[in-house]
Amino acid sequence: MQVSGRKRVWIIAASVISAVALAAGLALFKPWLLFVDVRVDEQLPSAAEPVESTPPAGSKALAPSKSPTNSAPSQGPARPVQLAQGTLISHEHATTGSVRIIRQPDGSRLLTLENLDTSNGPDVHVWLSAADVVEGTAGWFTAGSAESYDLGLIKGNQGNQVYAIPAAVDLSKYRSVDLWCVQFSVSFGAAQLTS
Repeated sequence: MQVSGRKRVWIIAASVISAVALAAGLALFKPWLLFVDVRVDEQLPSAAEPVESTPPAGSKALAPSKSPTNSAPSQGPARPVQLAQGTLISHEHATTGSVRIIRQPDGSRLLTLENLDTSNGPDVHVWLSAADVVEGTAGWFTAGSAESYDLGLIKGNQGNQVYAIPAAVDLSKYRSVDLWCVQFSVSFGAAQLTS
């Protein structure tokens, strides 16, 4: 049975459109990332518990408090101090691990992701978020509707990672850390910060 010229043109056109749509879908969604893990194991800073007076439970302030001017000088070299911590919960993807915010002796601040394990995905960023963490599907989108500060693209979906927090960032505004997929506007996982 012979295919007419017009029908042949339609078959070729449909094949080209299907191939272009498949290529565009693969480029956009990158489904292979779900099967590829990227492990990062950066050196984590050790931190002492804060020696300053800690705000009462439930307080949003994460910025360091000022020491009285009449206090005795500290003994030995200054050490990093933990300002906040949290445990990651799963949102759109299964996520485990913990987060800490640490003030270095020079005053700089770091966010650490520790023992992270989540799915790999396109365009996942580490956000400081003003939103409280909400468990379950109701929490998948809360970070997207709140003030946030983007610390950059996640370095990997597994392991230990360190992110610098710029000096201009007011930590008292942020209540949580979110692993936010910018491309699809959804949280992979999040951690509520506590002092």
